[in-house]
Amino acid sequence: MKSISFVTQKGGSGKSTLCVSLAVAAQEAGHTVCILEMDRQATITEWVQSRTKETPEVAQVSADRLDTVMARLKHSEYDYVFIDTPGVDNPGTTGAIRVSDLCLVPCRPTPADLRAFKPTLAAIHRLEKAYAFVLNQTPPRSYRVRETAEGLSVLGVLSDVNIVMRNDHQDAIGMGQGVTEFNPDGPAADEIRRLWAWIENKMKVIPNVKAA
Repeated sequence: MKSISFVTQKGGSGKSTLCVSLAVAAQEAGHTVCILEMDRQATITEWVQSRTKETPEVAQVSADRLDTVMARLKHSEYDYVFIDTPGVDNPGTTGAIRVSDLCLVPCRPTPADLRAFKPTLAAIHRLEKAYAFVLNQTPPRSYRVRETAEGLSVLGVLSDVNIVMRNDHQDAIGMGQGVTEFNPDGPAADEIRRLWAWIENKMKVIPNVKAA
């Protein structure tokens, strides 16, 4: 079992939307996935209540229960556990980083987002965890995307797939679907599939994390 957390101390960065669509993409690639939701906004819990399919399973987990739940999941049949965290600096976010094999840090190309992830990055470095930035909710074309990508590349690993702001993402969430289910042939679905393929390859080279 491998664990991936979605972490950044900035609300509205698209962590939950990215989490569910990547979970669905991972399932479509043949993996078993569950999602642990630590965000009290409960976006993913609301999403799964609208969902007609039984997977991925979703459970809300408090910070003080995370270690216990993760210990149980190590003996489960899941290939991946995705952890969605709140957009604030709290013990839950630090705990999620600590139990993760890979931390994904979504970042929009805005000055506020670039400032907000600094505490997250400090915690990741302190706990010596593998991480990667994902440029999320980007405009199709903008100098800001290029400048932000250059800045993030200096600070650490940046995924080679940008997730462009498209209506399909929000429409899919409203329908209880991943974007690859909502519009399988659309550009948003293609970006998510390519991002998941990049994440899979990234996981293979992380020390002590073997391919499923």
